[in-house]
Amino acid sequence: MGRVILEARDIWYRYPRGMEAIRGISFHIWRGEKVAVVGPNGAGKSTLLLMFNGMVKPDRGIILFDNEPIRYDRAALRELRRKVGFVMQNPDRQIISPTVFQDVAFGPVNLGYSGEEVRKAVERALAQVGLQGFERRPPHQLSGGEKKRVAIAGVLAMDPDVLILDEPTTGLDPSGSEDIMELLDELHHQGKTVIISTHDIELAYPWADRAILLTRGRILQEDVPDIAFGDPELVRMARLSMPTLLELYIELKKRGFSLPERKPKTVLDMLNVIDRAFRNRLCYTQPGRITVLDVDAPCKVSLSEWRARHPGVSLGAMGTRAKQRAAEEKITPEFTYGVIDKCILKALLGEDSMIVTTGSMAGRVRERVQEFSREFNLDIEVVMARETIE
Repeated sequence: MGRVILEARDIWYRYPRGMEAIRGISFHIWRGEKVAVVGPNGAGKSTLLLMFNGMVKPDRGIILFDNEPIRYDRAALRELRRKVGFVMQNPDRQIISPTVFQDVAFGPVNLGYSGEEVRKAVERALAQVGLQGFERRPPHQLSGGEKKRVAIAGVLAMDPDVLILDEPTTGLDPSGSEDIMELLDELHHQGKTVIISTHDIELAYPWADRAILLTRGRILQEDVPDIAFGDPELVRMARLSMPTLLELYIELKKRGFSLPERKPKTVLDMLNVIDRAFRNRLCYTQPGRITVLDVDAPCKVSLSEWRARHPGVSLGAMGTRAKQRAAEEKITPEFTYGVIDKCILKALLGEDSMIVTTGSMAGRVRERVQEFSREFNLDIEVVMARETIE
């Protein structure tokens, strides 16, 4: 783990009307982590997140960024907010300009970027969130998910070290929620520290490296998600429910089944638990092959042509540009979230699959599949599409 990038030391905060929102909280966040602050409505999640970039100042205690206490003068806050970007729960409160370009450009313009630097920053940010070509669009004509991406792009245009999102999936349908969480995974893979608040424990459990369980302005538990959410009594105290997969694991354990120590976060993990419990083999046939198509690499055939040559092969699109590529070729992927694990599940049934992704994420596919193969003494082959179609 890298160095600590954010730290809270015994912070307290009471709203002007008298409600005590934060009560003696201390914790730290490491550079490069994915952290979920989880709790019910009124737990103090939003107030806590607003402290991270100086929008709320604690009454007592200190917040540190990169080992330095936050200062609250205008110049210091301006620099802090360039490094610690905040995306509000409701994007309509954050989007203020008549066009997407102007809104995303707002931060760079106020930081004194030149016209060319502003243009490049906006182009880069819109590409990161998959909104190229939206520059002249009025924000009020966009969908909820698109507005959320514009708000994220407005923060990314300033190239922050830390990205904070308050309830990032509020108001989105399941598909839109999956898209946003996968975008956050991409940004994390690019080196961002990502912090979210949510009351959705099912969303936080498989996503976060570490979870902070919060209620009534206090931390109940802070640890990796299977420990943070693994005490039924604490989860009930936070007025939440345990993650379904974790609850099922605990119930199997109570019944005396021999289970792996690693608790399940995904359906693939749960399949391993069940097979271990009932002494089944994980794979009864020759594993299927996973083909990876890098959308950043030159390719001699289109995605649709590849599928025509390989009928019946399931396809997953992992990442914003991959989904755009599929949409451009009018192809509907079978998998758009949790793609690697779902393709491993196909491989365990002896079926081939294909993952469309970017060059930076292609290595992650290979690493995940190789890690799984080593753990279970299997040989799931991963090949690049260009190796099979030239």
